[in-house]
Amino acid sequence: MRAFEYVKPTTVAEVIRELGRSWEEARILAGGTDLLGELKEGIIAPQKVVNLKGVANLKYIRFSEKDGLRLGALTTLSEIEAHPVVRQRYTALAEAAGAVATPQIRNIGTIGGNLCQRPRCWYYRDENTRCLKKGGPICFAYNGENKFHAILGGGPCYIVHPSDCAPALIAFRASVTLVSPRGQRSVPLEEFFVLPSRRLDHETILEPDEVLTEIQVPAPSPNTRSTYLKFRERDSFDFAVVGAAVVMRLRGDVCEDVRIVLSGVAPIPWRSPEAEAVLKGKRVTADLAEQAAKAAVAKAQPLAQNAYKVPLAQAIVKQAILKTVSQSKG
Repeated sequence: MRAFEYVKPTTVAEVIRELGRSWEEARILAGGTDLLGELKEGIIAPQKVVNLKGVANLKYIRFSEKDGLRLGALTTLSEIEAHPVVRQRYTALAEAAGAVATPQIRNIGTIGGNLCQRPRCWYYRDENTRCLKKGGPICFAYNGENKFHAILGGGPCYIVHPSDCAPALIAFRASVTLVSPRGQRSVPLEEFFVLPSRRLDHETILEPDEVLTEIQVPAPSPNTRSTYLKFRERDSFDFAVVGAAVVMRLRGDVCEDVRIVLSGVAPIPWRSPEAEAVLKGKRVTADLAEQAAKAAVAKAQPLAQNAYKVPLAQAIVKQAILKTVSQSKG
């Protein structure tokens, strides 16, 4: 790990002044669970690390019916998981936060960092491999070890997005606030993430001199239910092999509105309008849930070693739909 300058500003304005115009100049430290790994593994070597933890007004959970849920970027995953309003009104988000890693990591990992974390692809994480994402000539996963890689939206790089919270937040129509020297902008979270075909050097629209400060989530409509389900290789802690967030507004067992977002299957949290269209306006049964689940993976293009993800994703989506509907009967 190369030496770097360490700074700990106390305001967002100071943070912005410390950031540079390139990723090599400065990187932001929040919880540190991802950044420190990248530094130690030699994947990145910034000249400066800017610690956000000195900015006191970036850690909060606020809720009102008018403004919905507001999360400061430094709010920890364990705080989100345990918050009574989140658990009751935004169940999928609480479940997603609780599905991340271990309690120790959730105690220090932040929601901002969870959304902005880098991919876990073993080629990207190997300091001796210059893959396409790191400026190399090819994506080694395409013809290599691709058991955990993308089946949707891949190419020319086949990473999968690692966040559990992002699919749940997108399903709830969340937005994020981004601040830079050019001012402040609010962006729907669904538009925050970008495919490798659009941008290879990063997985979001964030610029090097920009920081995510807040997540806003509208108040759910009455009769809205939600869940997040995740399959992982190790039950104790692991990233999602496949996951699904479902947020549904119900009238009895009729679906009036729904958003379905998958994790572990694409370079971004993968929303499925095709699956949503199957459900909207209809009475949700096991057969209909299965049709929606098939629609969610109908366009999948698995690689040599990850075709198993197609039936697995189908099963997870169906289970999440039926679990969401069952909550309205409890």
